[in-house]
Amino acid sequence: MKKLLLGIAGCVAYIFSFSQTAQLSGYVKDASTGETLIGASVVQYESNAAVLTNEYGFYSFQVPSGDVEVTVSYVGYQTTKETVTISGDTQYSIELTPDALALESVEVVYDEGSRKLETAEMSSHTLDAQTIKSIPAVLGEVDLVKSIQLLPGVTNNGEGSNGFNVRGGSEDQNLVLLDEAIIYNSAHVLGFFSVFNNDAIKDVKLYKGGIPPKFGGRVSSVLDVRQKDGNDKRLGVSGGLGIISSRLLVEGPIQKERSSFLVAGRTTYLDPFLEIVDNPNRINFYDLNAKASFELNENNELFLSGYFGNDRFKLAELFENSYGNETANLRWNHVYSNDVFSNLSLVYSKYRYNLDFAALDFEWDSGINNLNMKYDVQYFAGNNLDLNIGLSAIGYEFNPGEIRPTTEDSSINFERLDQKLALEGGLYASANQQVSPKLSAEYGVRYSNFFRFGGQPISTYANSPVLFDPLTEVYRSADPTGEEVFDESDVIRDFHNFEPRVALSYKATDNTAIKASFNRMAQYIHLISNTTTPTPLDVWAPSGPFFEPQLTNQFAAGVFHAIEDSPYTVELEGYYKTTDNRVDYIDGADLIGNNNIEQVTLVGEMESYGAELLVQKTDGDLTGWLSYTLARAQQRTPGGTAGGPGINNGEWYLTNFDRTHDLSVTGLYEFNDKWQFSSTFVFQTGRPVTYPNAQYSFQDVAVANFAPRNSNRLTPYHRLDMAAILTPRKNADKKLKGEWVFGVYNAYNRKNANSITFAENFDTNENEATRLAIFGIVPSATYNFKF
Repeated sequence: MKKLLLGIAGCVAYIFSFSQTAQLSGYVKDASTGETLIGASVVQYESNAAVLTNEYGFYSFQVPSGDVEVTVSYVGYQTTKETVTISGDTQYSIELTPDALALESVEVVYDEGSRKLETAEMSSHTLDAQTIKSIPAVLGEVDLVKSIQLLPGVTNNGEGSNGFNVRGGSEDQNLVLLDEAIIYNSAHVLGFFSVFNNDAIKDVKLYKGGIPPKFGGRVSSVLDVRQKDGNDKRLGVSGGLGIISSRLLVEGPIQKERSSFLVAGRTTYLDPFLEIVDNPNRINFYDLNAKASFELNENNELFLSGYFGNDRFKLAELFENSYGNETANLRWNHVYSNDVFSNLSLVYSKYRYNLDFAALDFEWDSGINNLNMKYDVQYFAGNNLDLNIGLSAIGYEFNPGEIRPTTEDSSINFERLDQKLALEGGLYASANQQVSPKLSAEYGVRYSNFFRFGGQPISTYANSPVLFDPLTEVYRSADPTGEEVFDESDVIRDFHNFEPRVALSYKATDNTAIKASFNRMAQYIHLISNTTTPTPLDVWAPSGPFFEPQLTNQFAAGVFHAIEDSPYTVELEGYYKTTDNRVDYIDGADLIGNNNIEQVTLVGEMESYGAELLVQKTDGDLTGWLSYTLARAQQRTPGGTAGGPGINNGEWYLTNFDRTHDLSVTGLYEFNDKWQFSSTFVFQTGRPVTYPNAQYSFQDVAVANFAPRNSNRLTPYHRLDMAAILTPRKNADKKLKGEWVFGVYNAYNRKNANSITFAENFDTNENEATRLAIFGIVPSATYNFKF
């Protein structure tokens, strides 16, 4: 009996020893640069434990005690297996060596098959700088924003347009972040290039739906762009010389393997060419990215980053336009324990825009400043559960406009529109849970609030700021009946919203996942525009006495399938999205210099729905993807308290960003170790517009009558782009490595209509339509170097 009891006790002790677990955590980094890797896979197969590194490159999970083998992988890097001795909670950072073959290939490095099969994440896409670099670009300038427009559900308003549109949303409904700082205008050179320097970018993630509760303030999408931290191993220099612009990046250690710096700049040199051909116009831009990173100890890291950009466009001696973004971010990463990670950020963002009308002797200044404090904590509660909590506070200062005379003889008087102050707060909690081997869930809630402060008089009206005139059947501005004066400390209006988010994924087979999600989001600032794409004269307005926050509900469902024993994956999603309190302008609205913008706007609702298809090939010499979207985006704006039928007689009308069909095909081909080729084809239904459908004569003056709003369309948009990358074989033995990138934008010279205008030809007295096309065929050549 004694021997039996001792045997049982021994077995229990043996089993108990295997049940002991500890927390293993650390960072996954690039062995050659020290850069943290976002989304790297860390797996311990014996215990069936797996985790992905977070947006700061940190991982944490529970593993058995003793000697355990950990497998770490990341696309473009050699998979590493390391044995770690676990006797208690352990911090262990892992470095991956770049795969030389992967660095020279053009495989689709944003392959997300494993993650989309195993997690509840949906309606999102990740892009790597190498993929973006391989895609043909206009004038040879690599463009992040143009690259994401090749994904399903993402469009723009044509060549020369700012920003991008996601699932029928407008540009201002996208939250664009650069190292957590808000970017209000993501375009350079009137929309031809984006503000993101690809050389300085580490990771790009676009959320179209299933948006985590940590993000708030916009109702359409989140574009989360992360800058490189800088090489803490050695000094490096890279750059490129193009036809119209050049760029240079310098990075290196401040203290080797403990701290680093990065400085990257771009600029154009179009002006000298314009001078040579005696062209009076001027156009240029510059931007500067800077970052310093410090590892204080194994539990604390400090980062300081900034972005500074400016654009200048001068049309002869008529006017000059300049605008730009400025950001700064001080960030502290702290590891409380092996299973608790935190990030504290203090972020400053500024967007400024200026117009100097030399012909009229005045200039116009506008802008937005905001200061944002955010704190996020991630608790790795177990291998099947991560918990996230956080809070944020954003202080806004809106400068709607300031008009100043530029000469003593100017007939323009100085005027400053009312400045506006506001505070936006947020508090969230969320969980990422593996409920069962087949069911995973991401769920949480965000509580947001918004306080509109005083400091300026608020007009009062007898009924509504907008009135409907039944005689002329048009809307006009109402006359204020008085004013209410508020101190800066007074709260004029406050708003509070709960924003639940949930995403579910059921793994039906080893290769198929069925997914669904729901998002509710609130947006407290509005971009009011009567153009098809944002301009410096558009008006940013906070919610307040006259504007309620935009509220969006989005439902999405889909299926992800990885074809067995094949490099192909297929992703199909459908969505339905509604937005309340969408502001639109009345016919004939004057937004410039308007101190009472509520007098020319009405409030309505938006609705968009569609289906998205993404087919990818992620392995082999030929890789790429096909993206197709079938969608509808429309708006309805009734008269409300103003009376009357509303805009377009209160009927639904297409938004400016509606695209029935949107098809893009991207191919990347590795011919050999010297030549790589890429090509993209894009087809889109033409943008909705409003054309005149009749005219009548009044006192010998021809007056046009217009069709219902956005009931017409421009001609369909399509183009073919091609590029070739030449990497000399002798690069392998040289410190200075170079490559040539040759490209052709719009290869078959399609004259895509940017706009169509109608006017009378005074020679023939006939009405004529004039089509404006910005680009025909555009060849380019760029030399990239690195040492």
